[in-house]
Amino acid sequence: MFMRILDRLEEIIISCLIAGATLLIFVAVLHRYGSTVPFLFEYLHPIDLTWAQELCIYMFVWMAKFGAAYGVRQGIHVGVDVLVNRLGVNQRFKVILFGLLAGAVFTGIIAALGASFVWDLSDTDSRSNDLEAPKWIVYLAIPLGSSLMCFRFLQVAFEYWRTGDVPHGHAHVPDAAAEGSPA
Repeated sequence: MFMRILDRLEEIIISCLIAGATLLIFVAVLHRYGSTVPFLFEYLHPIDLTWAQELCIYMFVWMAKFGAAYGVRQGIHVGVDVLVNRLGVNQRFKVILFGLLAGAVFTGIIAALGASFVWDLSDTDSRSNDLEAPKWIVYLAIPLGSSLMCFRFLQVAFEYWRTGDVPHGHAHVPDAAAEGSPA
């Protein structure tokens, strides 16, 4: 039950961030070019959207951090397995499991360092340029997204250790040698 809620929450966060950023960019572009039209200038000029670009950047950063965790869960995260597919079954199992655990360790370290950075930043009055939002909120994407990604690596590693299967997203390309094609 918890996993379904987490999976759904992850998808909702990513969807809302990309939809919101896209809408905000669209409105900002309409405002920018609409302000050049003489009869719209007096209505649009007083509206200040200088903060829109900064907010979109932050939204895309948050989306990328959570999207990477989603990619690990779905098996669509970037991975090069040309050499791994040429290994024997036993060696392949060990190399894949090592890779998943190494990903978990790396993202866990990034999460811990990010949490330390955010904690130290929360004691300052540092604010973003245009939004004037506390910088610690902006950088909170690093420990949260990296923690979720670490959890997803561990989740996939455990499932792989248990069943021998890794998730394969829509982008999965089967091993040509396994399909009987000439190598």
